[in-house]
Amino acid sequence: MTTVSPDARRIWTAARGPLLIGVIILFAAVVITLLRGSGEGGSLDPRSYRPEGSHAVARLLEQNGVRVELTDNASSVEGATLFVTQPNLIDPERLAGLTRRAAATVLLAPAGGVGQVEPETRQPGCPLASKAGAATTGGFVYEGEQRCYDSTLVRTGTITVIGYGGIFTNRDLDTEGNAALALSLLGQHDRLVWYVPSAADRSQQKSLTDLMPAGWKFGALQLGIAAVLVALWRARRLGRVVPEPLPVVVRAAETVEGRARLYRRSRASAHAASVLRQAVRDRLTPLLGLPAGEDPSDEIARRTSRPAGEIRTVLYSEEPVDDRGLVALASELDALENEVRKG
Repeated sequence: MTTVSPDARRIWTAARGPLLIGVIILFAAVVITLLRGSGEGGSLDPRSYRPEGSHAVARLLEQNGVRVELTDNASSVEGATLFVTQPNLIDPERLAGLTRRAAATVLLAPAGGVGQVEPETRQPGCPLASKAGAATTGGFVYEGEQRCYDSTLVRTGTITVIGYGGIFTNRDLDTEGNAALALSLLGQHDRLVWYVPSAADRSQQKSLTDLMPAGWKFGALQLGIAAVLVALWRARRLGRVVPEPLPVVVRAAETVEGRARLYRRSRASAHAASVLRQAVRDRLTPLLGLPAGEDPSDEIARRTSRPAGEIRTVLYSEEPVDDRGLVALASELDALENEVRKG
């Protein structure tokens, strides 16, 4: 037995809980990142068959002669319809340049709405969407030249803004006139650029660390280094590792009795019976010349006058027992083992 520094023991006892939580959080973050990083599982992904995916509308567009191009770097949009599912992640100047070059643009829930309403079935109320009829719309409300569905869909020039993307999903595409509205918006030209913002676009969004003053970052770095040094200092051993004899010698019988009391206190009679049966099988198997793990019932029956079925019941039964049944089982197992040894 070895001794460990009391300081190191206390530090480990106090730190292992937060350390375990940190490892779990890190593992969960990695898993979520990997799942989100898969190219065919995201929301409004034209390759996704999930309810929130958009494979169905992409398939309908292709059947109607529209070429769907999924991209994370919309560099060529001339003469095409540009569909941006996350316009808020794109630098405004870049987005404005893309909309000027595209023949038509559809923006999903961009910032700048004047209100918000619950998604529900609404009537178009405008010539722009009259052929589509009632559709599931809602989300953000906007100002625009042409207003439809209670201003949740507006068009100004060649730019169409819609406040809710349910009509493009596999789950809601076949509801009301959702399919007709989605095809009319995304199928304005024979080429559709389905734009998912890239990492370069996302970098335009400032993180919390970008907003922190440089002095705060330097101070946090110093505190982190100081904390590591203090932890290493306090975790040092007080001396070399030396053997330490046990203060007392515990008799084996006391250990058995203590474990029996624990079983009794927890009312684990079934578990205790299983332990007794396993112990008898482990002792009899080598005595009978059988390999470990093999059922000794038949061999015991040949050496004793008991039938094999009775022996198998004694050695393997899983029926629940109480304290009185446990005592009877122990006596039965003891008698069986004595018969085998004498036989």
